[in-house]
Amino acid sequence: MSSARPRQFLTLKKPNFQTILGAAVLGVGSFLAALAPPVSAQRPDRSTPPALGPAPTLTLPAIQKRTLSNGLPVWLVEAHEVPLVQVNLLVKAGSNDDPTGKFGLASLTAAMLDEGAGSRSALEIADTVEFLGADLGTSSSFDASAVRLNVPVSRLQDALPLVADVALRPTFPTAELDRLRQERLTALLQARDDPASVAPMAFARLLFGPAHRYGTGAPGTEATLKGFTAADLKTFHSRTFQPANGTLIVAGDVTVDSVLPLLETHLGSWRGQPGQASAAPIAPAPQPQQRQIYVVDMPGAAQSQIRIGWVGVARSSPDYFTLQVLNTILGGSFTSRLNQNLREEHGYSYGASSRFDMRLSPGPFFAGAGVQTDKTAEALREFFNELNGIGAPVGADELDKAKNYLALGFPSEFETVGDLSAQLEQQVVYRLPESYFTEYVKNIQAVTIAAVQKAAATYIQPQRFIVVVVGDRKVIEPGIQALGLGPLRAMSVAEALGE
Repeated sequence: MSSARPRQFLTLKKPNFQTILGAAVLGVGSFLAALAPPVSAQRPDRSTPPALGPAPTLTLPAIQKRTLSNGLPVWLVEAHEVPLVQVNLLVKAGSNDDPTGKFGLASLTAAMLDEGAGSRSALEIADTVEFLGADLGTSSSFDASAVRLNVPVSRLQDALPLVADVALRPTFPTAELDRLRQERLTALLQARDDPASVAPMAFARLLFGPAHRYGTGAPGTEATLKGFTAADLKTFHSRTFQPANGTLIVAGDVTVDSVLPLLETHLGSWRGQPGQASAAPIAPAPQPQQRQIYVVDMPGAAQSQIRIGWVGVARSSPDYFTLQVLNTILGGSFTSRLNQNLREEHGYSYGASSRFDMRLSPGPFFAGAGVQTDKTAEALREFFNELNGIGAPVGADELDKAKNYLALGFPSEFETVGDLSAQLEQQVVYRLPESYFTEYVKNIQAVTIAAVQKAAATYIQPQRFIVVVVGDRKVIEPGIQALGLGPLRAMSVAEALGE
């Protein structure tokens, strides 16, 4: 214990807490009252929403196009605000190029690219990326595959050899393949118990059929995953990863003169194999001719998952801008008709939406939501009220709101070099015109009420939609039958997924 002499304190009478608080409130209140404007000036006019200003002007740096000695196109955009650079090697080959009977091959091949490449193991690749302060990723969609690097510009020269190894010299080690295979099989097994995962898989299977590539998810099935070998991945990689299929996209704090020699050094020697190219675009799937209801039984499901739709359009559709506006009104924003109806008005769902999934070939159009089990039939009724109602002319205010939503949000899709490079990928894969970005807002604002009505009549025909509901059959089937929407077929999860 300390032997120091205790301090002497003055003894004062403590004021009551309410007294202190009251004095403080009175003091602050008097001060604010002295500063306050007249009462009439304190009441903003809330009778009408504030007027929207014009959409911000999107001014993008020029896309500088060059070609390496091996014919590989290079698209470069200078952005000097931040000392970062994004390098994306895009290959126009994806799940559309999966051979029949080997669905999932493109997806697994892309996932394996950074699991061993050149002289490095998967762990050595990860350590190198971390040491460089970089981010390296690989991916594959139905239409393309990519290796993407984000790195401080000062470390670009050290990082490009790694990109070249991952993209051009993957080793596909058996141990890593077995690990990724098992992860995917586990994910598929877990998905069978999740209505939100089963619904999109079942919808695709029932709409497109088992033979069409869009009828099976990009990762493949349990059977195909179990059958893949390292040789399958190597063959797919050598066939599709060719300079003739590729484009190198560079965005960031670099110039053509500074970066092109580096790209030539590390990627200019990449040579393709004669006669090797990606497959032709897959044929469009046939449309359903009449409405069909499928109830996928998942006993005890806490919610019902609903998917409604048919085959949509390709990304090349001349009605692209009109469909963007149409879908924004129907289910493409928080204030869309579907979400306001099912979430805000009725409280059946946390969120309802719709989407045109546009690919090189026509992907699906669908509307969907997770809804309360005991409100499944009511939710279906409201879905069809909105799907049928969108065929009537929309109001001028609703049209303007949708167009402003798209126009005002468009510049935010170019905020980072990663965002910018992703937009350029879309331009490459879908062969968008040079003026696409600069004229986007103008094209959106040009959409008319008549164009939206015509597009709705053409692309949204609810009488021919298929309906997939994943939920507890014994609870939801009687109510669905009572709606009289069309013939109903009940099935198990295994049947819906074609297992």
